Amino acid sequence: MADYDDDDNMWDEAGGESPDLEDEEETMATHQECITAFESKDFIMEPGVFQFLKRFLQAGGSPERVVEMLSENYTAVAQTVNLLAEWLIQAGVDIKVVQEMVENHLKAMILKHFDPKKADSIFTDEGETPAWLAEMIEFPTWRELFYKLAEDYPDCLMLNFTVKLISDAGYQGEITSVSTACHQIEVFSRVLRTSITSLLEGGEEAVKKNLPEFTKMVCHGEHTYLYSQVLMHILANEPRGGSNIRRLCQELQNGAKDRGLDVTPITLALSGAAAYPRACSALSSMLSRHALNPADISILFNMYSEMNPPPVDLIRVPAFLDLLIEALFRPTSRINPEHKAKYVYVLAYAASVVETYKKGVRKNIDRGELKPTTQALERVQVLCAENKSSSELIADVSTLFLNIKFPVIAFGVLKWVDYTVTDTSYFKLNTDHTPLHLVLIDEIVTNHHLLHLKALELLVKLFESQFEELDVLVRLELKKTVLDRMVHLFSRGFVLPVVTYVKNCVDKPDTDISLVRHFVTEILDIIAPPYTPEFVHLFLPLIENKAITGSIRTDDGSDPVSEFIGNIQGLRDCQNVIVKCHRTSEERIKMVYLKQGNVVFDMTRIMSSQLGPEKGKLYYGLEQDLRCGPQPLLWTRHLLWSSIFLLPKLVFVVNRCHLEDYSLLTACLLVRQTYGKDTTD
Repeated sequence: MADYDDDDNMWDEAGGESPDLEDEEETMATHQECITAFESKDFIMEPGVFQFLKRFLQAGGSPERVVEMLSENYTAVAQTVNLLAEWLIQAGVDIKVVQEMVENHLKAMILKHFDPKKADSIFTDEGETPAWLAEMIEFPTWRELFYKLAEDYPDCLMLNFTVKLISDAGYQGEITSVSTACHQIEVFSRVLRTSITSLLEGGEEAVKKNLPEFTKMVCHGEHTYLYSQVLMHILANEPRGGSNIRRLCQELQNGAKDRGLDVTPITLALSGAAAYPRACSALSSMLSRHALNPADISILFNMYSEMNPPPVDLIRVPAFLDLLIEALFRPTSRINPEHKAKYVYVLAYAASVVETYKKGVRKNIDRGELKPTTQALERVQVLCAENKSSSELIADVSTLFLNIKFPVIAFGVLKWVDYTVTDTSYFKLNTDHTPLHLVLIDEIVTNHHLLHLKALELLVKLFESQFEELDVLVRLELKKTVLDRMVHLFSRGFVLPVVTYVKNCVDKPDTDISLVRHFVTEILDIIAPPYTPEFVHLFLPLIENKAITGSIRTDDGSDPVSEFIGNIQGLRDCQNVIVKCHRTSEERIKMVYLKQGNVVFDMTRIMSSQLGPEKGKLYYGLEQDLRCGPQPLLWTRHLLWSSIFLLPKLVFVVNRCHLEDYSLLTACLLVRQTYGKDTTD
């Protein structure tokens, strides 16, 4: 028994020593881990330094050794950066430039050394959202950094969570290009809503600027495309604004096609093609192969010739309409004459038939424009297919001008002109100063406002073509002819895009300044004041460029350039606008102060009820003043009331006045722009 007791004591002693050994090993490991951390460069600046200090001291570490290690390895990188930044500021560098310099370098370092595994460990270590992360997303610079990192590391949990934080903070409008947002339905829905709203409210300029990023986001995956199209398809059925949403849907379809994606099944499913399996099969076959065939066209022709045809929206798919236009108006296209009438009928049906729906049920089919459109298409298509020269088309110009008033024919003719004039041999064989094909562009621009952008794109393509086979002088005259077409486009209301393009051409090294001078001269001949600030901002640099207008100015100032500068002088003097807003108990009043020379206008918005029955007489008084011609308007009581022009809710109180009519008009237009078009009568 004694032996057994001794054995038990031996095992008890051994068991008692085991925990001490484990604790000692753990303490040594903690010591070594903390020492390694303390010996790293600038560890005292790390956010986890206090946690390491606590562990080291609890493990019996020496405080003196901690101080020694931290101080020896302190290189003060951050403090040195701050010191250098202060020196730069004291040396005269702008503080914003210095801040941007430091931030850009820091962003570059983060992008270079970012470790997604360490970033994900932040949440596992801290167990909650770090306070510094919530502060960082308040600044645009660091939000842009997170967007870039999210693109490079889409699987990083920390970055995905940060993108959601940014969306929750209301910055979803900035993350349209972040693919990470496409994996989170909540974030994607917010971004989609914000993007659609900005596209609808911003108009054509917003669509042109933001559509590529919007398309990239929606086409990120099949799930995002389907979700977006279904949502917008529902919105497109709304009576107000539905057509604008439908346009966005079609733009997305084109964008997906350009990216090589086959979205035909989704497009046909949303258009209700499942109820018409034969039509669905025919369309699916052609759209998937991006080519038409007589058999499928015959099926659609027969179905849409019936008394109860499928919905017209089924064949209004942009990709399908483009295929029809290509087949009918491309000079090299060859259609079997037996089936050509069917191609024409299907295109005319899609372009002219109007259906009336009530509560989702089709009540009426208006085919009133179908026959005239079909006949016009047949006549013009025959002329385009014959591939005649400009001189040979003179006899048919009346037919072209008459039928070009149909929008679908105008679009087809524009395509035909594009194919014809971009042929390298066209201008080489053509001797006319203004070929008939370019005259057709003028006629299309005159009759169809919605084709202005397409016309400008064609003219830009022609203007930027090299025409190396032509003589230098012939090439110069040809480009002047193209610029004349742009001037006509300008005169039909497409002002800012045309001037923007020509202004950008000045910055290109290969642009002949004489061409820009020709454009400026032609524009000065057709414009008259008052001018909008947007136009002045674009056109004035061309006017003030001595290389462009120096040779057409005269010493006595009687030239069109000096006249233009004199007309806009009043607007340039009125650029400093200060708007102060305050609220009274009854109404909100905006005070706008405009200074022109020594005259200060005090314009106060008042309630329309305060104008009373005299409002009708006020316009008449100012109209009489303006008809008197350019003469000084002296300060009178009559001027006080007659100065309400274009703005029935604005009154000009003139303290001291000796102005000409154009100055008053300029001030009125500037204030109208300040308050918006809703105040225009």
